[in-house]
Formats: sequence, structure tokens, C-alpha cells
Amino acid sequence: MNILMVCLGNICRSPLAEGILKSKLSAEHFIDSAGTSGHHSGELPDQRSIAIARINGLDITDQRSRKFTVKDFDEFDLIYAMDRSNYDNILHLSRNDNDRNKVKMILNESFPNENLNVPDPYYGGDQGFLNVYNMLDQACEVIASKIQ
Repeated sequence: MNILMVCLGNICRSPLAEGILKSKLSAEHFIDSAGTSGHHSGELPDQRSIAIARINGLDITDQRSRKFTVKDFDEFDLIYAMDRSNYDNILHLSRNDNDRNKVKMILNESFPNENLNVPDPYYGGDQGFLNVYNMLDQACEVIASKIQ
């Protein structure tokens, strides 16, 4: 199973989601992340994401930001969007129903059919990153339980 986590810049939410889900699944599953914008391509995750991951026993410093591309529809079985805006941006690039059916809102795993957004913590403080970590940890726990 190949799973892609997607947010806007691929430096805050999706790197955390990638790291959290990797920690819950065996290496036979390929987990990656991307952003719908290419503004941070090649960059490390935000230092606050690295810090909150480290506090929780995860090292996400091997990740580098990259832009979501149409090719990702071919390489991934599931694509999780962090919020509605990114969900819509991903769907805009989809080519067919098969592509569209792969795209999910990540918090629907924890709160089915509520279409809740993972808030972007970029302009917030450390508490925002902690809140996002906890939301993603809960959603990734559900995802992992379905896949294992």
C-alpha cells in the first residue's frame, strides 16, 4: 500500500502525517508527502514540525518538500488531503474517477463524513503544532488499523 499525505507547502502538516503513519506501519508500506504548491521544494520540514515530531519520538529530518504532480495518482493507492482547499486542488489535477476515488480528507478517518480541516499551524505558535500533531496521530491510528 502506497499512501501520500498532502498539504499546501509540504513543510508542516503533511510531513508530520507522513512521519506519524510511517511509525505505525511496517516498512512494506510506502508513505510519502507532497504539497500542492511548490514554494518550499527541496526544503526540510518546518522546525516546529521537526520539534513536535522529535518530542513524540519521531525523526522527520530525512524528508524534503516536493510538489504534488499528476504522476502521484499512478504511484499512490490513497492520497490524504489535510484540508478542503488542498483536496480541491488535488481533484483539479485528477484525470478520471480512479484518480478521484483515491483522494480523501484525512480527518474523515477520525470524524467520518465531517470533512474537517487540519488547520495550518504555520502562522500559529507551538500549541498549534501540538494540536495538529494530535489530530494527525488520531487519524493515522485509524488508517493504520484499517491497513494492518
